[in-house]
Amino acid sequence: MRRLILSTALIATTALAGMTREAAAEMELSIYTGWQTAPHSRATGDYPGGGSYDALIGWEGRSFEMPPYYGVRGTWWRSETLGFGLEFTHTKVYAPDAEKAALGFSDLEFTDGLNIITVNVMRRWPDQWGSVTPYVGGGLGVAVPHVDVDHIASGSETYEFQLTGPAARLTAGVTYPISERVSMFGEYQFTYSSNSAELSGGGSLDTNIKTNALNVGLSLNF
Repeated sequence: MRRLILSTALIATTALAGMTREAAAEMELSIYTGWQTAPHSRATGDYPGGGSYDALIGWEGRSFEMPPYYGVRGTWWRSETLGFGLEFTHTKVYAPDAEKAALGFSDLEFTDGLNIITVNVMRRWPDQWGSVTPYVGGGLGVAVPHVDVDHIASGSETYEFQLTGPAARLTAGVTYPISERVSMFGEYQFTYSSNSAELSGGGSLDTNIKTNALNVGLSLNF
């Protein structure tokens, strides 16, 4: 039995080491920032303390204000063309001052991140345009925004991270090597999230948010 356990452990360790070497040889870690916007969407819900609201909000992205818009993506390229990975994007949306005031809110925003986390499938086409490699990708996951909503009449203040619903993303771009291990890229990225947030004092906020972004970044290949 001891020999069987040792043999099994040795086989598992050898296999894991081989997978680790393979993964390391095919891993790509990307970081990016850019210009992110969000079109209008309807916000509905209940006020803390009673009553309801329903309004079309012209969300603002404010990509370059603190905290900034950014993203991190890890991709395990299983072949020259097909990859799988995980991505986190710190998108942001603010309700304009006049629109939130009309609803009775002093704050109505997801600004410490309308954080989108997805599991991705990626496809690339090396050697199509010389050194420039086009790629596309898509992913499914969840939205984990920092909900920042203050209701004036009730004094309710919501300021916390919440798991608010499902999310998806689509990406298309090109990458260009600047050294053996480092490349730069530019891309368009779309995200969609369905958000159902709880407000302090018994209120709620429901809104489906779409974002559009033009990203630039660097990738490390190892």
